[in-house]
Amino acid sequence: MTIENGIRGLAGGLVLLSLALSWIISPYFLLLATMVGLNLVQSAFTGFCPAEAVFRKLRRFQ
Repeated sequence: MTIENGIRGLAGGLVLLSLALSWIISPYFLLLATMVGLNLVQSAFTGFCPAEAVFRKLRRFQ
């Protein structure tokens, strides 16, 4: 698995988790989905993604 695939999986999982928690617990969990979306947009423009730095430090992906 590549780092890019890992980031996509992480982002998708966090959005789904956010939607489930907002439905079950509180609508404020939609802020998590908003943060994930904003991070994806900023990384598209800047090329910097915090999750990529974490994955590289963990040496989990190639």
